[in-house]
Amino acid sequence: MHPTPAQPHRAAHDHEIESLAEFDEVVAEHGTLARFRVQAVDLTDRTSELLRLDASGAVFLGCPMRPEAAARVRAAGALVFPPVPGLPFDPYRGFVYTSDELFEALDEGYEATPDAQAYAWFQRTKADGDVYSSMLRAIHDDAVSDALDELLAGERVVGVMGGHAMARGTEAYAGAARLGRELARAGFTVATGGGPGAMEAANLGAYAAPFDDGMLKEALQLLAKAPSFRPSVTDWAHAAFEVRDRWPEGGASVGVPTWFYGHEPPNAFAAHIAKYFANATREDGLLARSNAGVVFLPGAAGTVQEVFDNATPNYYESRGEPTPMVLVDRTHWTERLPVWPLLRALGQGRPMESRIALVDRIEEAPEALKRLAG
Repeated sequence: MHPTPAQPHRAAHDHEIESLAEFDEVVAEHGTLARFRVQAVDLTDRTSELLRLDASGAVFLGCPMRPEAAARVRAAGALVFPPVPGLPFDPYRGFVYTSDELFEALDEGYEATPDAQAYAWFQRTKADGDVYSSMLRAIHDDAVSDALDELLAGERVVGVMGGHAMARGTEAYAGAARLGRELARAGFTVATGGGPGAMEAANLGAYAAPFDDGMLKEALQLLAKAPSFRPSVTDWAHAAFEVRDRWPEGGASVGVPTWFYGHEPPNAFAAHIAKYFANATREDGLLARSNAGVVFLPGAAGTVQEVFDNATPNYYESRGEPTPMVLVDRTHWTERLPVWPLLRALGQGRPMESRIALVDRIEEAPEALKRLAG
């Protein structure tokens, strides 16, 4: 997959600087900061460069720097947006999150983690309607979207959607893990909603892709000790990190969760986590980036919403050619929640008709996906 914060990325058209290594690279190659955008990079040790380089038209977003350096680049015509103090997150961040970052201090209990603290801040500030806080949330989510686009550039992304209620230790959970593993082994980037249940299972499968079958079997057994994130997110997360510690350097996948649902912590098996405050932005963004298709596992209201959020641009072809949609579990989607008849009726006579499928078992989903893609 694409770069993490330790791996700077540059492109000819890219005027964003998102790490100290990128800053040094730009200085060495171009000898100027003019019209560059420097995003959440600590520049307190780059004062000499800031004092001597042209910074006209540059923008510095949340970059710590010494007062004389800030004054100098402002005088040169740069815009400087200083870091925002007292926040449990960086609204200007240049990269998506990692699970290690979000679960830092887990040994002190989930409530001590940056993930839980960001949710607590969200709950406090959304209640008082403060426009400043809503602006910070919007800046953060836009920065995360930008980072996610850079991460997924050139990737064949398959979205796996499903509910958070699917418990570890069940055959359904194991099946979702096998699905994620097969998709990853086929060269797809697996992307999920990034939470527990079916989402975690698919990310786990992608993580298990480089290992043999025995690894996944043992991992499923270890995770079954904490079947759900209720009543203890701490125990649930610790079980996942135990798996990761035992089998380090697993395969990469993407999770796109939200703080809108505070009861849904992110899972530790997604290597890259694009976490949002705005759920609508998160859901639309996840589906829009699933350019190789979407597999819908059994879920409730949230998954039903995702089915039709995906069907609408396929119906109108507003994002171009329709992408494959595979619904798994005939009984669930025709009897419990009869989504399939409506989806099939919508597609009748339209290009999307040949891009939708209903299968009985998870094991049939990869082949259906390939068939629909032509």
